[in-house]
Amino acid sequence: MIRALIVDDELHAREEMAALLAENGVIEVVGSCGNGIDALKMINKLRPEVLFLDIEMPVVGGFELLNMVTREIMPHVVFVTAYDQYSLKAFEEKTLDYLLKPVDPVRLTKTVAKLQQTIGENRRPVYQTEEIRRIPCLLGNRIRLIDLDEVEFIATTFAGVHAATADAEYFTEVTLKVLEERTQLFRCHKQYLVNLDCIAEIIVLEAGLAKIVTRSGKRIPVSRRYFKLIKKKLYI
Repeated sequence: MIRALIVDDELHAREEMAALLAENGVIEVVGSCGNGIDALKMINKLRPEVLFLDIEMPVVGGFELLNMVTREIMPHVVFVTAYDQYSLKAFEEKTLDYLLKPVDPVRLTKTVAKLQQTIGENRRPVYQTEEIRRIPCLLGNRIRLIDLDEVEFIATTFAGVHAATADAEYFTEVTLKVLEERTQLFRCHKQYLVNLDCIAEIIVLEAGLAKIVTRSGKRIPVSRRYFKLIKKKLYI
């Protein structure tokens, strides 16, 4: 069985897709969700082999979601969308396949066969990702999109990954590794990324260590290894 996650902001669309996949008998639906943030959390936790993904969703769309998935656990992607066939030609390099709504069961069968072949040949998905410009963060029952220029640093602890601005800290499902690879934030410690434009001061400590003081007065550690790289980056 191929493990699948369904992501669509419309409940009836998720239910319809789950029913069609159940009839097919090849796909095991391990999860279903209605927004990009829940999808990212479930991808990180469940490691599905394929994503049946809507393109247009509120706040975090399908393409934005893919930019936030760690390369090592990237699932194969089948877009399920109301876009017309001609518009979708531009997306062909970004996906294994696509299905138009309402989903045709015969067309779905062909997609599943394509999935079986691809996974059977152990071909890993390689999708072109773009730079992340906004970090989706959870704030109660809301999703706040934090512009990168607002972020002073990113920290990871036992409680998860947090984006710190001058005023507050926000939890995000995006991993530190993804943020390092797909933003201009710079690693200063194994648990921290820093916005170089938000550095107000660097305090040099013993043994090649340091502390960064941000514009808002927050202090974050700098390890010996990364202090050398930061000095080089800042020409100091």
